[in-house]
Amino acid sequence: MQNIILTVHLILALLMIGVVLLQRSEGGGLGMGSSGGGAGGGVMTGRQAANALSKATWVLAAGFLITSVALTVLAANEAGESSVLDRIGVGNATAPAADDTNTTGSAIPDVDLTPPPATDSPVTPPAAQ
Repeated sequence: MQNIILTVHLILALLMIGVVLLQRSEGGGLGMGSSGGGAGGGVMTGRQAANALSKATWVLAAGFLITSVALTVLAANEAGESSVLDRIGVGNATAPAADDTNTTGSAIPDVDLTPPPATDSPVTPPAAQ
């Protein structure tokens, strides 16, 4: 289900990009100026084409937003209560091992956080304890 919605979402995004690029800008973007061959004698006048393109943009934008919300809801349902770190098995922050505690009793190791002296020598990382 999620793959189908994602595919529709990407197609809507590409179509919306195309429709926006086809619209006439103030500078006459993509050569669609007022002196084109479609002035008056064609099936659609310039104003009707602009209205159709703007309505198509609204429809595509609404579809894009609906698929965005649907993808968000599906992702939230699959997320569960665990964090990403719990899923990949990176440490357990709530129950530190007895060897990992420092003098204050927390799981954060004691590190000297004083700034280095103002010299031109490179800064070296603190030594392991």
